[in-house]
Amino acid sequence: MTDTTAAPRVRVLVAEDQSAVRAGLVLILGSAPDIEVVGEAADGEEAVRLAGELRPDLVLMDVQMPKLDGVSATREVVSRGLADVLVLTTFDLDAYVFGALRAGAAGFLLKNTEAGALIEAVRTVARGEGTIAPAVTRRLIAEFAAPRPGRAAPDPSVVDVLTRREREVLSCLGRGMSNAEIAERLTMAEATVKTHVSRLLGKLELRSRVQAAVLAQELGI
Repeated sequence: MTDTTAAPRVRVLVAEDQSAVRAGLVLILGSAPDIEVVGEAADGEEAVRLAGELRPDLVLMDVQMPKLDGVSATREVVSRGLADVLVLTTFDLDAYVFGALRAGAAGFLLKNTEAGALIEAVRTVARGEGTIAPAVTRRLIAEFAAPRPGRAAPDPSVVDVLTRREREVLSCLGRGMSNAEIAERLTMAEATVKTHVSRLLGKLELRSRVQAAVLAQELGI
């Protein structure tokens, strides 16, 4: 009989300033046998400090917090390579969300996300895939990639370093597709998709697949 208890658990730090909400998140995540909440933070500064001390796999980060906002905290955590960040917000197109994605967050969820979806989102990010609340995935990417005064469009030549297959994967990312959906679309194994995503992120010097999706939208790939 196979022993499934030996599988490493996803270590999560929950950063949320409202104690009742934080307790609820901890309770939900703690109910999953493959997830372990290793710490709790009530503000952004504490979130960064604990991420450095505990080195969790993932920080579940509220975007609106005292002392240091969630966007700045996300930027600090990601830039220092302390953990992946999954941000929580009350509003699906909150300006904070755009800032968090620019800062390198792996994705975001709405606070009204159901328990099962929250747990699955944590697992998804832990597998190396970004995640965005399904109801707003394409709308968010399109809004984030929309031209704005004073912001230069990316140079199309930036993707010249990619292979044909990597460009195809990038195009799929721009459509908000998951690894499984990309694998089906391009007729390849999910593990191969993950390898292509990792390589294209490295070549393009991007921090997350969500940033890659935005780039694809901006370039019209």
